[in-house]
Formats: sequence, C-alpha cells, structure tokens
Amino acid sequence: MDFGGGTLAVNDVSFELERGRFLTILGPSGSGKTTLLRMIAGFQKQTAGEITINGKAVDSAPPHRRSIGMVFQKLALFPHMTAAENVAFPLKMRRFNPRQIKGRVAQFLDLVKLGDYGDRRINELSGGQQQRVAIARALVFEPDLLLLDEPLAALDVKLREEMQLEFRRIQHELGVTTINVTHDQREALVVSDDIIVMDGGRVQQHADPVNLYRAPQNPFVAGFLGLSSFVEGTATADGNLQVGGVVVPGMAQGDVVAGAPVLAAIRAEQIRLAGTQAALGACDMRLDGTVIDTIFEGERQMYVVEVGALRGATFRVYHHDPDSFGLFAIGDSIALGWNRSDLKIFPAAA
Repeated sequence: MDFGGGTLAVNDVSFELERGRFLTILGPSGSGKTTLLRMIAGFQKQTAGEITINGKAVDSAPPHRRSIGMVFQKLALFPHMTAAENVAFPLKMRRFNPRQIKGRVAQFLDLVKLGDYGDRRINELSGGQQQRVAIARALVFEPDLLLLDEPLAALDVKLREEMQLEFRRIQHELGVTTINVTHDQREALVVSDDIIVMDGGRVQQHADPVNLYRAPQNPFVAGFLGLSSFVEGTATADGNLQVGGVVVPGMAQGDVVAGAPVLAAIRAEQIRLAGTQAALGACDMRLDGTVIDTIFEGERQMYVVEVGALRGATFRVYHHDPDSFGLFAIGDSIALGWNRSDLKIFPAAA
C-alpha cells in the first residue's frame, strides 16, 4: 500500500490463514497493521497484490459484499436502538427472512451472555456489555471472516483482560476465522492461534504464540514481545557472544558470522538471581553484578542489574517469589545467571 512520497504503509505482506483460526496482527503504532486490516475489509484499495477469501478474489468487491463482520475500537452502535435492534440491523440490511431474525438475535445475545439485556438501549449498558453487543452484531449473519481493530483499547485493564477471554471463548465456540489487530502483547498471546508481528510495513515474524515468544527471529521481535535486555558484542567461531575478554554462551539466530558485530537478547524471566555465583547451581553462565534499581510490580519484583564484566551492560530481571521480594536492595552485589539456550544472538543491523 503506497501512501505517496515513497512511503509504503504495507510493504510486500503475504500470508495465508486457515479456516477457523484466530490470527492477531501485532505491532507498534505506524507499523501498517490497521492499514492491512482496512485493505482486507475493502475500505482501502491496495496498490499491488491480491486479496482472496475462501479462494475467491475480493479486490473489486465493496466492503458489504465481502462477508466480513467487523468490530472496531469505536463500536458505532446505534444509541437510539436497543441491544436486540442493533444485533438485528445487519440481518435486515441483508434481507434475512423476518420470521427468523428474532430467533437468531436471541441466539447471538445468548452467545455473548446478554440474553436478558436485549430490550436495553445502548446507553443503559456498561462498556463491556456494549462490546458484547458489537460482537454479536458482527457475528449474527455468520460471516466468512471476523475483523477486530483494537476493539478493547478503550476498556480498563481488568475489563480488557476479561473480554480477551470472552473473545477466545466465542471464537472457539463458533469457529469463525478471525483477524485481530492490536498493540497489546498480552492480548495477542492470550487469544491467538497465530501471530504476525509487523514493523515498518513489513512482516517481521509469523508464528504461533509459543514459538514467537521463545524463538524470536530478530531483535525487533525479541524487544517488542516481552521484556528483553540486549548486549552488544561480536560473534565467536562457535556462535557464542564475546564482550571484551568474556565469552558468553548463547544460541545463534540467523546468519551469525565469526568476528562480526552481534546483538544478544535475553528475557527478564529467564535470568536467575542469587547472593553468590555458587548459589546459581547449574546455570551455563554466571556473572557478578550490582543492583542499580528495584521496581515492585505487585505479583513480581523487577531488578535492574549492572554487570561490569560485560562493559557495564544492564539486565532487567523478574523475580516472582512473594516471600523474598525484598531480598536485594539498590547497591547490593549479587550474582546472575542463565542457560545457553536462553540467550539469543542476532546479526547486528547494518
């Protein structure tokens, strides 16, 4: 998709989605994810390539001819209608048999757990209930594809997490093929069968949630999904990381060349902390460090640790034991360690 001036909002993006799967397109603002969704919906015309749904090209079809249900951040519910009337609206527009509409509306209100709320107007419903009405309206005509464009972004954290589980339940129950766009990492991991990470209009990685999180293909994915610390160095002949005179065991990702600059990443939860190196047991790598910050996050404590032997590199570390949250303080000398498989080593960007 070319926005003019040489700017490609979506650049050489290609993917397939199996029927019944839930795909999330994840990325920062400006990564091209919403533009991609709008092209699939038919609201923007791509400048190259083809979009097919169920094996049929839909490039020339207007949005209302693509058999797509949509839920956006701005729900666009009709305030003068009841919940039931909102859900019935797409059926009337598609000229469904009037005798079947009432039953179908009741079925989908039950699906979203609003069976007793059909007579209420939209302004009489909570934010979460309005989301459920929007979902029912998008699904009631049984579309081939459901598109979600950050529909939960305006909700508070607790309600957003509850609705993430509801999306997952409803999608599994109906088996509707779904494409969701969000910048919320947790949402992507919770609801999805597949995730595409985008940046700069390009697909950075396409994988299932577990493989995406555990085996990022490049530093961007490693840094965007989860909390990672990065260390610069050079590659050794056997694919490890060298920082000054210290060789750090790790797993090379991609074309890592001996002596070339590399960037290594490790996730905060994969690092272990202890008072001494001996207490770290069988960790493949053990180093001394100094606590330079501590942050209490409720269910966990985060430590920021500086390691002088690695040219002052800093590591952010999650500690989950509620009985020892106060174990270390700023200025404490401690040891940190990890296993070789936890450190991912990438070729440094040119």
